[in-house]
Amino acid sequence: MFNVGDKIVYPMHGAGVIDSIEEKDILGEKQSYYILKMPGEVKVMVPTAKAEEVGVRNIIDKSSAEKVISVLEQDEMDKNWNKRYRDNMDKMKSGDIYEIADVVRNLSFKQKEKGLSTGEKKMLNNARQILVSELVLAEHSNKDEIEELVDNKINNSFLMFKADDTAKQSVVNKFIPFDGATS
Repeated sequence: MFNVGDKIVYPMHGAGVIDSIEEKDILGEKQSYYILKMPGEVKVMVPTAKAEEVGVRNIIDKSSAEKVISVLEQDEMDKNWNKRYRDNMDKMKSGDIYEIADVVRNLSFKQKEKGLSTGEKKMLNNARQILVSELVLAEHSNKDEIEELVDNKINNSFLMFKADDTAKQSVVNKFIPFDGATS
């Protein structure tokens, strides 16, 4: 059971605050609903009886937020597009913030390497919104600072793990070997 003012996460939507708990009559059935205030001034109604079943959970604490941010500094990704998409969608649906951070990192790397499909771009934007919204509440920070932190972690991680691989795969290097010597 959650209370008014609790900071929670609604999977696939992000983090928000319980604005109120109201009883509503919908289709002749009275139910109690959490009224969630989400980023962008969006309000969402979730039946209190089904909140945990649909994955509503409390936001992470500050120490967990640091662990989530460290996920952005790792390297791991499947090469097969279909498998990667399915795996990422499963991670998004789980509502697990570590899994969502993993999706953000993996898709950000892929975007830097060779771009993303429209579906993956949409997934990346959704995952980033969910990640940032929860970290804003967990870190008691603002959206711009958290977005900058996430971008910096991903950029540094990409440079550490992927930049050399990307340079080696450039079109010019595939056709004109470069050994550093001048002719």
